[in-house]
Amino acid sequence: MFSFFKKKPKPELPPAAEIPAPVLTPLQPAAAPEPVAATDPVAAAETAPPETKRTWLARLKAGLSKTSSNLTTLFVGAKIDDDLYEELEAALLMADAGMEATLFLLNALKRKVKTEKLTEAAQVKSALRALLIEMLTPLQKPFELGRHQPLVMMIAGVNGAGKTTTIGKLAKHLQAHGQSVLLAAGDTFRAAAREQLTVWGERNNVSVISQASGDPAAVAYDAVQSARARGINVVMVDTAGRLPTQLHLMEELKKIKRVIGKGFEGAPHEILLVIDGNTGQNALTQVKAFDDALALTGLVVTKLDGTAKGGIIAAVARNRPIPIYFIGVGEKIEDLQPFDAREFVDAIFD
Repeated sequence: MFSFFKKKPKPELPPAAEIPAPVLTPLQPAAAPEPVAATDPVAAAETAPPETKRTWLARLKAGLSKTSSNLTTLFVGAKIDDDLYEELEAALLMADAGMEATLFLLNALKRKVKTEKLTEAAQVKSALRALLIEMLTPLQKPFELGRHQPLVMMIAGVNGAGKTTTIGKLAKHLQAHGQSVLLAAGDTFRAAAREQLTVWGERNNVSVISQASGDPAAVAYDAVQSARARGINVVMVDTAGRLPTQLHLMEELKKIKRVIGKGFEGAPHEILLVIDGNTGQNALTQVKAFDDALALTGLVVTKLDGTAKGGIIAAVARNRPIPIYFIGVGEKIEDLQPFDAREFVDAIFD
């Protein structure tokens, strides 16, 4: 059995403009009336215990080790010639960077080598690292809280991408920032999806709105209205995992979005797609299809702890530059952290 959050007596509050909004970025107070920035405790070095941060970086490096090996070994004793560029092209394509991102990086690297008169392999390696950081940095964006009451998040993704697990982790992190959370079990298509989300709700002491069967849009609508009535800060709506080719199910996603908006103008405020870092160029296909259908506001890339090649993030940057809010390297709560372009590239080149 699950109980809803108890309604606390509302204290006298100053005008809304004076209330700072927490942000999942490094902790650094801002002058009023600007929002006060805060960091997801799982994510940033400023708040995460040093050992936790070291473990996170080690696991990220391990997950990207295949890409790291294929790229960095090319520069060992290498000459700066056409053969090196051809080998780099093959390595980037094997890392799932895709043709567009690969050609962009190679052309930029050749210009940089010529302009800066680079002659050593180590210099070219550093130049490629700098270009990758420059390419991926626009995807790095803080996840802002407190913009709406409640903040409504719609979570999408294909089956097996880690969508429901990601929702559970995010709920825990939001609570760590003093946010009350409500989950909506809108995945009425997959067997046991409701039960899986309920387990996460139980772990985090978070209420879950669900129906044994019925319209997922109605579940989402009820959850948003319940959150508004109870003063809950964040609503996360789980949706059925589906392939972009399943047009009738994609139409259902659009319906969920429309119904949420009818019940709360401007909602959903965030539409996140969870993608599996192991699926290569299929992930880019998913991003394009879901973005066309829903106008995505952000991505979560999961499972970077296995055989992930990592280049898919470069492909996203060149083809559909949607912010990547979080990346995951495992099943533990602390294995989900905000995306940091420099950390990600360093995990490949160090």
